[in-house]
Amino acid sequence: MNWDIIEGNWKQAKGKVQQQWGKLTDDDFDRVQGKRTELAGKIQERYGVTKDEAERQIDAWARDYRH
Repeated sequence: MNWDIIEGNWKQAKGKVQQQWGKLTDDDFDRVQGKRTELAGKIQERYGVTKDEAERQIDAWARDYRH
């Protein structure tokens, strides 16, 4: 899935992102605003994973994303 589509539909995608990464807070989502780099950083912070692992998780999630 092209990340531009996810970013453009962030309000709809946010709920599915929250299902995937439940440790992220509403404040996190407000800061992310659909930006992939910001999302990766928040996943790293909340889950204690490396940047590469956060990116892999986002890639896997984005492949299955349906808006």
